[in-house]
Amino acid sequence: VRGGTEQKEEGSTMAAEEKPAVKSSSSILPCFLFVELVIMAGTVLLAYYFEYTDTFPVHVQGFFCFDKAFSKPYPGPEERSNVPPVLVYSLVAAIPTITILAGEVMVFFMRSEGTQEKTIVTADCCYFNPLLRRIIRFLGVYTFGVFTTTIFANAGQVVTGNQTPHFLSACRPNYTALGCHSNLQYITERKACTGNPLIVASARKSFPSKDAALSVYSAVYTVMYVTLVFRTKGTRLTKPTLSLTLLCLAMLVGVVRVAEYRNHWADVLAGYFTGGAIAVFLVTCVINNFQQTKPPPPPVRPQRPESVLGMPMVALPCVESPLEKLQGDLHSLRSHDHQPHRFPVPPDVLIPSRSITSEV
Repeated sequence: VRGGTEQKEEGSTMAAEEKPAVKSSSSILPCFLFVELVIMAGTVLLAYYFEYTDTFPVHVQGFFCFDKAFSKPYPGPEERSNVPPVLVYSLVAAIPTITILAGEVMVFFMRSEGTQEKTIVTADCCYFNPLLRRIIRFLGVYTFGVFTTTIFANAGQVVTGNQTPHFLSACRPNYTALGCHSNLQYITERKACTGNPLIVASARKSFPSKDAALSVYSAVYTVMYVTLVFRTKGTRLTKPTLSLTLLCLAMLVGVVRVAEYRNHWADVLAGYFTGGAIAVFLVTCVINNFQQTKPPPPPVRPQRPESVLGMPMVALPCVESPLEKLQGDLHSLRSHDHQPHRFPVPPDVLIPSRSITSEV
């Protein structure tokens, strides 16, 4: 009987080891999903108000007459740039998406079946594919970071109101009407500019550089994903080459912004810091360095007792003595329900295997 019990325990332990990890969710999960959707919608809406509306007016800073720091030639609209916003936004959206999709598909099909997990969403019959779950998680956090970076950059531009290097070329102030007789005269009038109001308002949004912040955020997020998730055993230069290429492209965006007199060096460096800090925070604190959920370890089987000398013990069958049998019969006759009374079986006797061999 004891041998059969051990076989059953061993069979159940092996079944538990082979069974994939199933993580049950509670009824509060839809509430958390609703909260996350509300936060995401609020972030997108706030970024839209900062970017395309006048809900948050730009702070109007004054300027010195004939200030050489703001007297660079007007480079034209943003669409004429060597790195236009459409190209920047396309790369920011496409490169991380393609990288995460390729990486997750590769990791999913290279993973062994024993380590695959299933996540129950609503009930025992509804399973959420771990591949789709990780893709949505990583891309959702990345999208949230893109809009957060946009909000931080736009908020900094609106609050500071720092002028671009071509501000005076876009502003076209009337120095005669303003009474500018020296370079040390500071102009604080709101109606000092005679240029296009839209161009002037855009020329007051320089710190920090939004294109530099988005480029560095995208590059740092993708580089950390490639470094932490990809496993390249055959070569040591694939991940460094890809990572350095992405970082160089992000740095190039800032260099072009400075070379075209659209931003100052301080604006670009502030954008680098903003985008990089948001990417590092989301990867390390929100999604925990892209780590996979590991299945729980199998239960530890109890070890057989050993003697003082370190020898394995052998379990002998229990033999019922005649006195115990007679005592059990007397108790069964005295009972009112004439039901046999079961006594606890004394524990098995464990003796060293060496002694058994010697007696035989």
